[in-house]
Amino acid sequence: MLKRFVDVREEEVGAVLWSFLYFFTLMCGYFILKPLRDAMGTAGGVKDLKALWTITFVVMLVAVPLFSALVSRWPRKRVIPLVYRFFLLNLLVFFVLLKLDVARETVARTFYVWLSVYNLFVVSIFWSFMADLFASEQGKRLFGFIAGGGTTGILIGLLLVRQFAVPLGPINLILVTVVLLELSAQCVRRLGHWAREVQFPPSTGEPVGGGVLAGLKLLVSSPFLMGLGLQTVFYTVTSSFLYILQVKLVDSVASGAAARTTAFANIELWVQGLTLVLQAFVTGRVISKLGLAVAMAVAPVLTGLGFLALAIMPAILLFIGVRSLRGASHYALERPSREVLFTTVTREEKYKAKNFIDTVVYRGGDVVGGWMEGGLTALGLGAGGVLLTAMPVAGLWLGISLYLARHPRVRRGTGVASLAPLTGDAPAR
Repeated sequence: MLKRFVDVREEEVGAVLWSFLYFFTLMCGYFILKPLRDAMGTAGGVKDLKALWTITFVVMLVAVPLFSALVSRWPRKRVIPLVYRFFLLNLLVFFVLLKLDVARETVARTFYVWLSVYNLFVVSIFWSFMADLFASEQGKRLFGFIAGGGTTGILIGLLLVRQFAVPLGPINLILVTVVLLELSAQCVRRLGHWAREVQFPPSTGEPVGGGVLAGLKLLVSSPFLMGLGLQTVFYTVTSSFLYILQVKLVDSVASGAAARTTAFANIELWVQGLTLVLQAFVTGRVISKLGLAVAMAVAPVLTGLGFLALAIMPAILLFIGVRSLRGASHYALERPSREVLFTTVTREEKYKAKNFIDTVVYRGGDVVGGWMEGGLTALGLGAGGVLLTAMPVAGLWLGISLYLARHPRVRRGTGVASLAPLTGDAPAR
């Protein structure tokens, strides 16, 4: 049945299903918490939001070297479950503090920053693990379906919030995420077994070695990685503009924590519903037949057109349509394509440079976007001026995406990853 929708080989079926479940549990758990985070973190308005983004960026600067130290010394089968269970314990602490209503405003803001760090780390680790398990050719065939596991998890998580946030209270749903995070750690164990016993050549996932600050050093020394970093910045700057507009629109139609939580969840449901349809029936075919360039170009093109439409008519229904099309094209086409690119880099680059890009650079883009919006608003340009300013950023995003898709290491076919065995010390895996 799976082979009717996905170009999967017999020996890959188990790994693909475990990867699907792994991403499902991660994203379901995160999106149970995300509407709660958005409702608490945006209660003070856009001004508080920019400060929280800046704090998150600073926390990332501390957290990333710590993660690099772990992957340098320990194998992935120990590092990934350890990181997930550390976050699991954090969640239990937040649950107790929020239930006891201890310093509620301070805890709420801390939770916003913590979850902003958490979601980037767990997703970045997931895709680093996928790029380490699968070769480039496999990624082109399978990453779209695997990404669909995350989208399915997002939809289920949002439906749980929509159904139970008001009657049970969103805080109680934290315990569901705790269970799902432990399931994610178990999926890592099963995939590690597959890599050692079924995958050929086998992968032991040995420590990647290198220094604590290697992520930054690798980034600045590689034009290819620099391009991936710039692509992330352009995406996150435009995302920040849209998110701030979303906060303002939600403020105009909802009041109170439960209502705001539900409103954020409803918007995400539209986005992820369309994403799942594309991932199930379009992603693999587009990447395999039309190529990475087309797959990576759709999101920035739709973003530019969406900003133009919102500058003309900033209505909430139009905003939902723009977010849905942009989000679907990003999650279903651009993100899986981008992760295919990471299958062509070394193991150290996958776990360190990629993590640096997905966390520090990503949150740095949030900070830049937030303060750009504040500066443009202070100059009296208003929301229309902000949206029009975002259009050239979308153009830069398109340009760097096309450069990456046509990079020589990608044009060589399956890239460096296919030329080296999948072993712990393989230079390209």
